[in-house]
This record gives sequence, structure tokens and C-alpha cells, in this order.
Amino acid sequence: MKAGNGEWGTGNGGSQALMQRDASLSSFDSKSAAHRMAAATPSRSPFPIPRSPQAKHARGFSLLEVIAAILLLAITFAALMQVAGSSIGLTNNAADHAQAALWARSLLDIVDVEAPLQPGNSEGRFNAQYRWHLKVAPWNPGNANADSQLRLYKLDLDVLWGSRVHERSAHFSTLRLVGNGGGRVPGLPR
Repeated sequence: MKAGNGEWGTGNGGSQALMQRDASLSSFDSKSAAHRMAAATPSRSPFPIPRSPQAKHARGFSLLEVIAAILLLAITFAALMQVAGSSIGLTNNAADHAQAALWARSLLDIVDVEAPLQPGNSEGRFNAQYRWHLKVAPWNPGNANADSQLRLYKLDLDVLWGSRVHERSAHFSTLRLVGNGGGRVPGLPR
């Protein structure tokens, strides 16, 4: 029998008939009659669930839709991991370049402290990872006075690191003003 809220069940009429029948059977004890009556009558919710015509035809997700959603999540996750991996690589590359700049500055600061600056090439190692190549050459601006006691030298420093197959480098260039004797000009900042 269909109840007023659209659900199927015995309804109120059926449960009243069961109560009258159980009351007439006095030979049974009252506990078993109440127990049978509770089992025979379906419980009704005080808050019936409204059902729309679309709800009867509503279904869950199909297997194909679930697989498509998982595939989309997997592709998105793979793309995010690619971005994270490349950002870690860029961070390491920036750290290597910063270290190379520190090594270059330290070498360029002391290049003419031990001996006067002379044109030529030299190379060496900072540590097991970083090595350097320095080229010193006279630099003459177009309007320079040849009789001047001062000379300009161009210092080109390449800092190299990594394996010979995948070698990376950073180039640094500066000008240095020196006296005719090869030493620094007194009174000028380093």
C-alpha cells in the first residue's frame, strides 16, 4: 500500500488491524505480542523525504566518468610535479651562479695584490667544483693620452663548474686602473 509521502508500506490501517488481532489473542504474553507488532509494522519517519520525478531516474557516476576524472587528476598531478622539479632545478642553478659570482669577486679583488697586473692569461681552481680562467689585456679608449702615467686593463674572468660534458660558466668583466709601474694608483678605491 502506498503511503501519503510516496513511500510503500503497510500504512496506518494495516498496523491497527495487527494491534486488534494481537489484543484478541490473550493466550500469549504481552511482551511477545508487542515484539511481534513492532516487527510487523514498518517504522515511518516523522520527516518524509520528498521525491521528485528526476530523483527516480537519478543514478551515480558511471565507471567511464570515474576513470576520466582519475585520468584528469593524474595528468594534472604529473604537470604539477614537472613544474616543481623544474623550479628546484632553477633554484639550484641560481645558487651555483651566486656561488660563482662570490668566487669571481674574491679573485678580482686580489688579482693585483701579490704581483703587479700584467697582460696575459692565467687559470686555476677555487675548489674541487669551481675553476677559473682570467685574461688581462690593455684597454685603450679612443681619446686616451698615450703619455699618461695611468693605464687601463680589461680583466675578463670566466668561472667554470660542472663536468666537461655539461660545463656551465659565468663571465665577469671589469676595468682596472694601474700606474705605469704596474701597481694600483694611490688614493683610488679598490
